[in-house]
Amino acid sequence: MEESPSAQVRRLVARTIDSLVSQGVHDEALGVMREPRGFSVFKTAPMITPAGRAWRLGVLLVDRDGGVYETGDVTRAIEPLRAVTNRSAEAEARRDDRRAAARGKFPEGEVVNHRFVPLALDDESLDAGSGPLQVRDGMVVVQWDRSSPGHGVSTLDRYLADRVSVLTLD
Repeated sequence: MEESPSAQVRRLVARTIDSLVSQGVHDEALGVMREPRGFSVFKTAPMITPAGRAWRLGVLLVDRDGGVYETGDVTRAIEPLRAVTNRSAEAEARRDDRRAAARGKFPEGEVVNHRFVPLALDDESLDAGSGPLQVRDGMVVVQWDRSSPGHGVSTLDRYLADRVSVLTLD
């Protein structure tokens, strides 16, 4: 009997976690943006609060419990310096994210993944396409380059093995 898509994902993710743990690969913080509360000038500042830890494997984040997430944004928990040259909206947004992570009680310099999306790993969701995960010809695949449909696709087992090998280079 053929293995279901959800069973494939569970098996491959468990194998990946075992490999990452046994090789002592460092994981990264997960954080959730907490928007300002209050009103007018009495608002709290935006803050990214801790929400666990995971390994960043390209377009996927995997936590120790087997949760899989679509990678969102990545920042560092540092208090940014005042911008002198680059005052673009994108640069300001990145500085705001760093500042919000620094307020979130992460250690100074910690890498923080935020705006990530939990992926549904049941058979129906995988068949319909759960973020970058899809089922093709009975195999779970990762669409790691969504800018060019049909390109940037790899089977989940090959994709995870490749990403683990990148993290364990000496």
